[in-house]
Amino acid sequence: MSKGKIRYKTTIAGRPYTIIGARPEEHMRSVSKMVNEQMQHIESLSKGLDPERRAVLVAVNAVSDQIEMQIKLEDMQKRVEELEKKLEKDQEMKTSDN
Repeated sequence: MSKGKIRYKTTIAGRPYTIIGARPEEHMRSVSKMVNEQMQHIESLSKGLDPERRAVLVAVNAVSDQIEMQIKLEDMQKRVEELEKKLEKDQEMKTSDN
């Protein structure tokens, strides 16, 4: 196991898993909880779906959310850059006025 990696044991959808990663245990506990909640939510909406299909839907939803958050992050970074340029321009104007 690589340096800084931990083993985290959890149960997702009634099955035991050992997850190996560098994230803190609290993070992994939150991830496991959220995955379980999403699996249960999908099960409540689509009775009869097997766990594998529910897991695929959870993965699709997670990737969709990730893409949406990436777009928001890029928009925010662009806005920060615009504001930094505006601030720099305003400071240059103040300096030249003095």
